[in-house]
Amino acid sequence: MFEFLKDKKGEPPALPEGTVRRRYSIEGQVQGVGFRYRARYAAQSLELTGWVENEDDGSVTLEVQGDPVKFRKLFALIQRSDYIQITAIRQKDIAPDPWERGFSVRGY
Repeated sequence: MFEFLKDKKGEPPALPEGTVRRRYSIEGQVQGVGFRYRARYAAQSLELTGWVENEDDGSVTLEVQGDPVKFRKLFALIQRSDYIQITAIRQKDIAPDPWERGFSVRGY
């Protein structure tokens, strides 16, 4: 019914100047403490797109796209919880996705 939404033919939409996409692997006390939902709320409030997902090894993967100046603010908002404790972060720059809209929690 909504197959037209998956159609990525033609020219991709233009991204704002300076748009960056990063994949973060985050370790610590990050599962079972509301991390994914705080990340979604923070990303939406900062107008960032991407997704967040729990991994089988206890870490969380966060992929975020937008103005990289806002990425630091994103982590500050996420860590405002007494329960979330990040002990390690690995990051990797990846190609931006011009088709992406919104921020989602994966793996309910």
